Amino acid sequence: MMKKRIKAQAALEFLTTYGWAFLVILIMIGALAYFGILSPSKILPNRCNFGAEFQCLDHQISATGNTFKVRLKNNVGEPIDVSAITLSTESTTAYACTTPPANPTGWKSGEVKELTWSVCNSAAAGLIAGEKGKVLVTVKYNTVVSGGGFTKEVKGEAFSSVV
Repeated sequence: MMKKRIKAQAALEFLTTYGWAFLVILIMIGALAYFGILSPSKILPNRCNFGAEFQCLDHQISATGNTFKVRLKNNVGEPIDVSAITLSTESTTAYACTTPPANPTGWKSGEVKELTWSVCNSAAAGLIAGEKGKVLVTVKYNTVVSGGGFTKEVKGEAFSSVV
């Protein structure tokens, strides 16, 4: 009878030790999540990616100024006319700017254009100063030679700290 009790006590102590260790691990993970250490978006670097047709040289997402700026280089290899550039975010509220830039026409190959959108609804679209934000950009263009009947579309994204 005594052997059964000793075995049961050893098993209970074994499980209790693992229980405490598991509890400590859960508390540590909770603390790391609370202080934002486990938030991968804060660790990721700023980036701006487009298709091979455009090279993103610089970008800025501003919540304080409610603007979005991007500097793009035409890598199409020939002059293009841009018919539309649209912005969006992954938020349920649409990212809208009341003052978009003029669509570049006759944009020469290798030429760099700086495009600025202003009076944007940054806060409503989830772009908060001091945090990381992503703006999705869609550029519709056609080559000058082919004309407006042959429109192409390139999608890109700007992911950076919102200022």
